[in-house]
Amino acid sequence: MIRFPRPVSNRGPVDLPPVTRARASALFLDERGAATAEYAIATMAAVAFAGLLVMIMRSDEVREILTDLVRRALTVQ
Repeated sequence: MIRFPRPVSNRGPVDLPPVTRARASALFLDERGAATAEYAIATMAAVAFAGLLVMIMRSDEVREILTDLVRRALTVQ
């Protein structure tokens, strides 16, 4: 059983409306805010991927490979 904390006022416990099939359907099928949540998840994934790229780019091996690639591209033979 889920117990909700008592409210700050002295009015007693909070009475929640009964969940009927129609009310549950209306609550769960409501998509307001879904696009915002999707943007937030996509942004978090992009930040995680950027962090991973930063860690990879800081490694000495990758730095050597990129430096060598730029050096070869700028060298005239």
